[in-house]
Amino acid sequence: MQDRRSKAARALDSLEEIIIATLLGAATLLIFVAVVQRYGLSGVASLYRWSRAEGLEGLSVASKSVFFAIAYVRLTWAQELCIFMIVWMAKFGAAYGVRTGIHVGVDILVERLTGNAQRILILAGLLAGAFFTAVIGTLGANLVWHIYDTGQTSAVLELPMWIVYLAVPLGSYLMCFRFLEVAWVYWRTGERPHHDPGAVEGVGSAAGAEVPR
Repeated sequence: MQDRRSKAARALDSLEEIIIATLLGAATLLIFVAVVQRYGLSGVASLYRWSRAEGLEGLSVASKSVFFAIAYVRLTWAQELCIFMIVWMAKFGAAYGVRTGIHVGVDILVERLTGNAQRILILAGLLAGAFFTAVIGTLGANLVWHIYDTGQTSAVLELPMWIVYLAVPLGSYLMCFRFLEVAWVYWRTGERPHHDPGAVEGVGSAAGAEVPR
């Protein structure tokens, strides 16, 4: 299935994965740094108070300098930026989920059916998903247009909110495209994307290999 896809489709796949991985990595790193700074300030402040109480002037002066050095780096904007990155990641991640078949679904009825009945039900579900995400994308685009006219900005970063809300139409339209892509492939070949929860991408298992103990 992958070999029959065009270069443009594979490039879109790579871009989608890069966006998701970059946003997830950046948000994780930023949260880590913000937490370390917060608890670091608390620890250094405690050390400063203890050294003052014990009369350790050298240690108190050093801890005071470290405290102000850490406090100089202000990360009050970190939480807001992380929320925005996670929203964007979730929207593009939903499209990735459609392409790779990792979305959770109730398929008891689908698996019990066979032949044309199963085929029609699967296609109906995929087209319904495409229709729904197209509607959400259109409503999101309308929201972005109105937010742009208001000039609204975020509370801390003062980032234009239309950029934040742009994740809704972009992610929804991409998800709609993925539904149509999956439906087209299924219509032509009968293949559906399937995800094995026990599989690790890039790691193959040799037949008959023993698990080390």
